[in-house]
Amino acid sequence: MSAKHPVVAITGSSGAGTTTVKRAFEHIFTREKLSALVVEGDSYHRYDRAAMKEKVAAEETAGNSSFSHFGPGANHFDLLERNFKEYSETGQCDRRYYLHSDEEAAEHNERLDSELTPGQFTPWEKVGEGTDLLFYEGLHGLVKTEDDNVADQVDLGVGVVPIVNLEWIQKIHRDNAERGYSEEVIVDTILRRMPDYINYITPQFSQTDINFQRVSTVDTSNPFIARDIPLPDESFIVIRFKDPAKYNINFQYLLGMLDGSFMSRRNTIVVPGGKMGFAMEIILAPIIHDMMHKR
Repeated sequence: MSAKHPVVAITGSSGAGTTTVKRAFEHIFTREKLSALVVEGDSYHRYDRAAMKEKVAAEETAGNSSFSHFGPGANHFDLLERNFKEYSETGQCDRRYYLHSDEEAAEHNERLDSELTPGQFTPWEKVGEGTDLLFYEGLHGLVKTEDDNVADQVDLGVGVVPIVNLEWIQKIHRDNAERGYSEEVIVDTILRRMPDYINYITPQFSQTDINFQRVSTVDTSNPFIARDIPLPDESFIVIRFKDPAKYNINFQYLLGMLDGSFMSRRNTIVVPGGKMGFAMEIILAPIIHDMMHKR
């Protein structure tokens, strides 16, 4: 951890909604005139798309039906910890990209004069010089195992955690609409990931400084037949602060700014789902401002 070169990590599983938090941080960085080194969690996968399919098939043949992107076997937790640590010490680290689409591949092929295709990685490059902070968004920003401790390198950890049925609904709809996967394939993926979800994703939310958990107010008891993702106005956001005093959280101010909000515990405020982005910005902006002041 470092006051001069802070690391901010947003963690949440696939379909959790980390993109919403990322957008809120982008607004904050723009207003504060900050240069952030953005690091994507997918870039720390151990295998590209084709190799991962082969590895999953090989593991299933060997009797392991739960090999997934959520676990250590499919990721470089060691490199993630090393790069966080290097950035905190020097303000620079290695970075690469995982290419999700033809558009991303075209963009990086032009930059690198290469012929990469979707599902592959760009080469590692040394980056970060002149940036104010490192911003990570992905699956494992605060992961801890017997061998690796990424969480210890993070200055501000934020979790995005819908209740699990809502998370599944979001994933099913996203993977079907954006990636063309069938419901059967998506459900199979959810089942295969479950052991790693329990062992490596869920424990991170005990390490985060702030959690944003979306709870729907409509029936999501069977996520596999849900026709629509519940709207923001059909949900509440439960915001839990691990240590409110650490960031001088003024709950009375937040209650006054966020109409319809209420306290459910001494360190937890509940806000209407439609105010999620606004709540994130008024909570996180002062924290980032103070973090930059301490530099």
